[in-house]
Amino acid sequence: MAAWDLSVSVEELGPDAPPLKISVTSDLHIGGVILKVVEKSRESMSDVLFRRVFICALAGIIPKLANGMPAFFTETPETEAVYKMLAVSQPAPAPETIAKLYRSTNITEKAHINSRWLDSSRSLLQQGVQYDADAVRLTQLYEQARWAILLEEIECTEEEMMVFAALQYHIGKVSLTEQFVASCPAMDDLDSALQCLEVKMEGESSADDMLETMTAPELHDYLKIFRPKRLTLKGYKQYWFTFKDTTISYFKSKEESCKEPIQQMNLKGCEVAPDVSVAGQKFCIRLLIPGPEGMNEVYLRCEHEQQYSRWMAACRLASKGKTLADSSFSSEVQSIQSFLAMQKTTPSTNAAQTDESINTHSLVSPRYQKKYKPKQLTPRILEAYQNVAQLSLTDAIQKFLQIWQALPDFGLSYIVVRFKGCRKDEVLGIANNRLIRIDLSVGDVVKTWRYNTMRQWNVNWDIKQVAIEFDGNVNIAFSCVTADCKIVHEYIGGYIFMSTRSREQSNTLNEELFHKLTGGHEAL
Repeated sequence: MAAWDLSVSVEELGPDAPPLKISVTSDLHIGGVILKVVEKSRESMSDVLFRRVFICALAGIIPKLANGMPAFFTETPETEAVYKMLAVSQPAPAPETIAKLYRSTNITEKAHINSRWLDSSRSLLQQGVQYDADAVRLTQLYEQARWAILLEEIECTEEEMMVFAALQYHIGKVSLTEQFVASCPAMDDLDSALQCLEVKMEGESSADDMLETMTAPELHDYLKIFRPKRLTLKGYKQYWFTFKDTTISYFKSKEESCKEPIQQMNLKGCEVAPDVSVAGQKFCIRLLIPGPEGMNEVYLRCEHEQQYSRWMAACRLASKGKTLADSSFSSEVQSIQSFLAMQKTTPSTNAAQTDESINTHSLVSPRYQKKYKPKQLTPRILEAYQNVAQLSLTDAIQKFLQIWQALPDFGLSYIVVRFKGCRKDEVLGIANNRLIRIDLSVGDVVKTWRYNTMRQWNVNWDIKQVAIEFDGNVNIAFSCVTADCKIVHEYIGGYIFMSTRSREQSNTLNEELFHKLTGGHEAL
């Protein structure tokens, strides 16, 4: 069998780029040769960008501060004015302006948005995107979150919307008198300021994790359970529940908890969402639990917010394969209680309760603009405002981002796909820690697969098909309808690469792993 080393020039790499070197054999068809060229050129492009960013970090070629802003913004009064404008949240737009802006009306339209991702092998600057640091970066992140809420790109409850509105109102007020101080501790290191927004994924279980599981604490309490089924009027029914490891068991009563449970539900890989109304004293947890024939919907109802905070935190951890012994359990409980406290109404005789200067319809999404009149929204927003009025500008923005990040659909990107063996299109939801199969016609979650159960995946570039193997001999394959399969490949590879990173390793990059996960033909 003959073999040759080919030298191939690729115009897209630039006139000064050296030819690519590839080795081929006589049994390789022309499609295979082209594939090798594509892979090699993609690796070369990523390699240049990857090395350029890393070299800049090592050489200290980063924006230097002058008067609290990157030095190049202080060159002229005009550029300084631009920085100050970008670093401050802009006033709320008129309701009619919001109404004219494009909003995705269904999951298919959301999926089409994700077909327009930028090329990961080229820098933002090369693709015409200017991105700055410090206060500008934090403010722009806030604007992204704010518009995601106003344009209903992400779902939230009515009470959550009132908290978002109150925070917007507060941020708008303090922005007029308070500015970011670049020398303050929170802004000396922007990464520290955004630490609460870091995306962390679950890794493989370690020996310490196994030891924790063996000695994990448990939850015991009376809760009510409801399983929505068609053609049934049955409501919530009370049982004695226990939560151990990642499994919920329930019994007819506490006295019978030493017997076999009525049912056990393993929450690993499930979907968890709140169904809460603080004003109505409704504290429910919605669970979508993976089963042989799809996702089983279950509601748990708690008696009060303290009970809800503990069980909700436990459910969230269990969905990620973690137990009550995990170090994040206490902070998760505190975070839930803090957010519930922000939703409590605190009626006041303050004159601000009748403040007619609030542009309420510019603080909530069109859904609530239609549902309520301004005179109905104003007191509710101002009641929520009493809980955030003491926050500084930076703290208020960070609180907004924290709540945004805690929403069940946060970080989900949608792509319409066709699963192998199926005749109809479906939606694939891609999150930082899992893939979600969604019924396109009704929007229901059909199945969830977590990355930490993934054994391998690869892409057949000839037929544009992604194939993934999970633990338990679970195999799926699909072709992408609304986006290039490269986008799915880079999403998965990028998220898994980020899961290998830590703050301590911020200056150490595994270049080979990066290219293997995001640009190689075989990902793992």
